[in-house]
Amino acid sequence: MSELTQYHQYWSHAERKGYSGTALLSKIKPLSFETAFGEDEFDIEGRINIAEYEQFILFNIYFPNGGQGDERLAYKLRFYDKALEIMQAKRATGKAILVAGDYNTAHKEIDLARPKENETVTGFLPIERAWLDKIVEHGWVDTFRIFDPSAEQYSWWSYRAGARPRNIGWRIDYFFVDQEHQTLVTNAGIRQDVMGSDHCPVFVEITLP
Repeated sequence: MSELTQYHQYWSHAERKGYSGTALLSKIKPLSFETAFGEDEFDIEGRINIAEYEQFILFNIYFPNGGQGDERLAYKLRFYDKALEIMQAKRATGKAILVAGDYNTAHKEIDLARPKENETVTGFLPIERAWLDKIVEHGWVDTFRIFDPSAEQYSWWSYRAGARPRNIGWRIDYFFVDQEHQTLVTNAGIRQDVMGSDHCPVFVEITLP
């Protein structure tokens, strides 16, 4: 991995081998880096990166999937609420806050190819979508929709039945920013041209004063 030597590297591993995990590669060394919310049930799965810089704080979070039954859905919703609590706490610093990650939920009907067929499927359940409504109500802004209101803009496709070539996808990967600092965001997008995974990269560009 010699090509990564120009980056400061931070890794968060799940206790369960081969399961979830997150990483941050940063050319600028953050002031601090956290991999926990402070509660074991959330911290053992390696889903959390929080990096603080001089002028902003970056969350990189792999939110849980709500599949595998009611217990896992309840866990996902508890994780969501804890994430919002921490987001709000960091917001009180006055720094710009960016919250990136696989949220594992499509927010609006425009955010997936077949909304009607998926109304009872985890990832588009009303109770999951309601949390995304909640963060918007708390003043968090979906950066992609600042720049692109169009349909058929997805970041994940099932490996089944040729979903990606037919663009039968979901937009479940987001960058949210606190509304106080949304004017710092100068661009946001989805790199659907990048292959190699069932997800594709999403990005945001910010201009700091």
